[in-house]
Amino acid sequence: MSSSNGPSDLTAERARDVAIDTLRLELEALLPGAVEDLKDLVRIPSIAFDGYDREPVQRSAEAVAALLRGAGMTEVSIESVEGGAPAVIGRTPAAEGCPTVLLYAHHDVQPTGDVADWSTAPFEPVQRGRRLFGRGASDDKAGVMAHVTALRLVGEELAADGVGVTVFVEGEEEAGSPTFRPFIEAHRDALAADLIIVADSANWAVGTPALTTSLRGLVDVVVEVRALDHAVHSGLFGGPVMDSLTQLARLLATLHDDDGKVAVEGLARAQDPSIEMDEGDFRRDAGVPDGVELSGTGPLTARLWTRPALSVIGIDAPAVREASNTLVPVSRAKVSLRLPPGEDPDSAMEALVAHLERHTPPTAQVTVHPGEKGRPYSARQDSPAMDLARTALGEAWGTAAVDTGLGGSIPFIADLIEVFPQAEVLVTGVEDPESRAHGVDESLHLDEFAKVCLAEALLLRDAGSLNRGRA
Repeated sequence: MSSSNGPSDLTAERARDVAIDTLRLELEALLPGAVEDLKDLVRIPSIAFDGYDREPVQRSAEAVAALLRGAGMTEVSIESVEGGAPAVIGRTPAAEGCPTVLLYAHHDVQPTGDVADWSTAPFEPVQRGRRLFGRGASDDKAGVMAHVTALRLVGEELAADGVGVTVFVEGEEEAGSPTFRPFIEAHRDALAADLIIVADSANWAVGTPALTTSLRGLVDVVVEVRALDHAVHSGLFGGPVMDSLTQLARLLATLHDDDGKVAVEGLARAQDPSIEMDEGDFRRDAGVPDGVELSGTGPLTARLWTRPALSVIGIDAPAVREASNTLVPVSRAKVSLRLPPGEDPDSAMEALVAHLERHTPPTAQVTVHPGEKGRPYSARQDSPAMDLARTALGEAWGTAAVDTGLGGSIPFIADLIEVFPQAEVLVTGVEDPESRAHGVDESLHLDEFAKVCLAEALLLRDAGSLNRGRA
């Protein structure tokens, strides 16, 4: 709390402290039910990627819609645009002249990878200690439940004060949000808001909240290397002909210098962050084995947040167990390039494609297929909404929030800003560095989840003080 200037300030602070303690007790009573509801969501394998059954995605949307109705939202519907996955919109409209808050999360999840690598079945939630394990337990079904729980806590109070709340739960975020822009344009009136809270990020550490103020953008390509029209015997033809997989490996190796820095010319880099993280903590959270050096140079936070990072995230080539003594005629790799704030995705895509074409070996044909593009995000850090969020996070955790960047990408935030230019955007989250979002044994820290719910309830309570009726 800030220092007081007189008796009236002290009285106001004490009243707020009492209100927070009351809300905390009410939340404690609600949490067991919220965790059970989260477990039910985790049990639904809502993977929106091509090739997966879409029925669970629809079932997940229906479950979310039921939760929003149960939380008191007056208008709830499941919507989609052509070719898109089902999303859920819940609304309690604002009174005239009062602000509206839009709460975003997504109910679809990443594929599991090899289920055998998981300690327990990915879609059967299991609690071990204070962590709940399961695909989507943190990313982002916990975000859905944070919104639901906050509304269970203060929804009636908000309605009485005239503050409007809209909940938008997307169904294809993990698949790249391919119809996000057409969707929000088609539902512009229903989604218009003064403040948008995106619950799809991470906190600094267990016990320390964070407000995400920057995100990297993204471009990706599939690079195809062809050496032959068809496979041939490696003994009879090897030597004069170098197989495509070897040539692909040589081409991919040009993307970094000897220090591990991205070697693609023409890419931007943003200013180094003012905070740094402990290397030991980073190595533990990332699972870097002892004795293995980290890539790149400079501050870890810069390498993670404000400089480009490039990864090969997939290769099409024969599996080792299926390998025969033949020269592989064609190989493909998917290359993912994360972009720092300030970088233009179109320029970055041109730079990446130009690099690959410039380093094409004369012994192969190389074709580059451009893929997804997403813009980076940098927040205005001194806005009234940011101040409210920092206050709410600090009160919920009992320690000040950290303004942090995030190496991941949420490209649709740029779309939200363009379609709703009157709205302020806050990026919060339920994850922590040990959550392993997208990975094996994804988990949620239940004590942190409780603090997220409390912070959001406090922020919603304070939203009425923002400029009213700009949406």
